[in-house]
Amino acid sequence: MHSPPPHAAPTPLDGMTAVVTGASSGIGRAIALELASAGADVFVHAKANGEGAEETKASVQRIGRSSHFVLADISDPQQASALVESAFSWRKDIAIWVNCAGVDVLTGDAQNWSFEEKISALWQADVRGTIQLSREVGRRMRETKVSGATILNIGWDQAELGMAGDSGEMFAAVKGAIMVFTRSLAKSLAPDVRVNCLAPGWIKTAWGDAASDSWQDRARSESLLARWGTPEDVARAARFLVSPDAEFINGQVISVNGGMDTSG
Repeated sequence: MHSPPPHAAPTPLDGMTAVVTGASSGIGRAIALELASAGADVFVHAKANGEGAEETKASVQRIGRSSHFVLADISDPQQASALVESAFSWRKDIAIWVNCAGVDVLTGDAQNWSFEEKISALWQADVRGTIQLSREVGRRMRETKVSGATILNIGWDQAELGMAGDSGEMFAAVKGAIMVFTRSLAKSLAPDVRVNCLAPGWIKTAWGDAASDSWQDRARSESLLARWGTPEDVARAARFLVSPDAEFINGQVISVNGGMDTSG
């Protein structure tokens, strides 16, 4: 455990070390900064966006917390293992691990890939990579016997309901796998490590910024709060779930969507 800066008011994660994968932008970056604001030192991961990872690291440091970043492709088993080794070499007492890394198949060149190419990439990174990291990290946390150990995964609020179309089919399969894996891993690691999953709804990241009017209307109409969610909405929920305040919450999938309106 590490001491908070002198004269700082106590915060929920003071003295704790966190790792956030996929933290070079979007939800991952928002979570990294939220955890830092709550007192955690943060190890930042990105696949290839070194500039973005460096920006997240610098932002964490401006908050007054220590940070480090590493690039790794978690779809590659060797790189995934090297990421875990690098993180625990930086700090042996990692108590918080957030699996936010995933393949963006909705923007950039990937949006033109075939369905088969997209789901293959998603499966290797979002599912296989997340499962590998979670299992390896869970073993490490048990070995170090760190206090307050917790793993947080990211699912999708519509995975259990289903959504029509290629994207719905892909993300329901991929995020649904992570959601049910979370429940099983929580049983495997109990009582030493808590494992939970956030299931965001319509969150305005890069894709949402450029979405058509019909998608904008759909996102607002499907939330009882009649608005898009923000990365910060997810980050605040993440901060609570990994904190000691949530020490009796385990094996849960919690939606962050403003309340889904299923009436239409």
